[in-house]
Amino acid sequence: MAPGRGRRRETGTVTGTLILAGDIGGTHTRLVLAPADDIRSWRNERRYASGDYADFDALLADYLQCCESPPARACLAIAGPVLGPSDQSRAQVTNLPWQLDSRRLAERHGLERVHLVNDFAAIGHALDALQPADLACLQTGWPRTGANRAVIGAGTGLGHASVVACAGGLEVLAAEAGHTDFAPRTPLQRDLLQMLAAELDTVSWERLVSGPGLVRLYLFFCRRGDAVPGIDPEAADAAARISAAAIAGTDPAAAQALREFVRLYGAQAGNWALCTLPFAGLFIAGGIAPRILDWLRRPDFLAAFHAKGPMRELMQGLPVHVITHPQPGLLGALQLAARTSA
Repeated sequence: MAPGRGRRRETGTVTGTLILAGDIGGTHTRLVLAPADDIRSWRNERRYASGDYADFDALLADYLQCCESPPARACLAIAGPVLGPSDQSRAQVTNLPWQLDSRRLAERHGLERVHLVNDFAAIGHALDALQPADLACLQTGWPRTGANRAVIGAGTGLGHASVVACAGGLEVLAAEAGHTDFAPRTPLQRDLLQMLAAELDTVSWERLVSGPGLVRLYLFFCRRGDAVPGIDPEAADAAARISAAAIAGTDPAAAQALREFVRLYGAQAGNWALCTLPFAGLFIAGGIAPRILDWLRRPDFLAAFHAKGPMRELMQGLPVHVITHPQPGLLGALQLAARTSA
């Protein structure tokens, strides 16, 4: 296994403090344990379908029953905004009816402390632990050592974070920029906005640059071509099937949808880069990017990323990478948990 990736071990003796890390998303929740002094040797990795549980307490109780040794502390990366100080924080998962309270979780499950963090802030904390094998370069740019970095990533939703260089080190700032208003750039995108505005209360970037967004794009091109969808849009894996059909060349509407998805992804990645000026790199995370890496390497993504008027030359100088590490959110959560256990 490549350096920097978790080495999964289900049995064996662990010395020192055990810490728990979680990556809580609208579709899946992943939990692991690791020794605080060797977080890359994580163990007891489990993936759960988030929708199978009424709340996170029930899921965590199930997980802890499977662990031969209890953890002392936990850090949970959550797909949604986190409010309050780290040891008294609360979070609402954006695409689930789950509310988490750090103090209550600690009390109910016998933990010394629970730290809640936004999932993309956790990825920001993982950047320094990533190895070259964990990244795929889309644009080399002209990187500046010690400058700002930024993260964006599409999955069930569309996450954003920035990693800001400051006198005391690095400050990782979460954002909810996926919920900003979508701005069309082409006649086709204006037609798309008109269709979605009739169906949705708001048309944000997350409504398009996400798994559900890819499904919306597919239905748009089916309607535009007066074609019957060959993929059930209600299927749980509809987005994955659409991208697979596009890559395989078996469904013209799927190919149109994925190409437009890549253009929109590039446009919003460029918007976030303009907001954060990540001269040390923009990092594309989320579950979708590694699966469509060859399509992101086509001209469409960077063409949309560069299309910022007088800022084109600046955009061409920013390093852009896709994170291919399978669990950067867990890696970042483990780093934070280990830091508070030191």
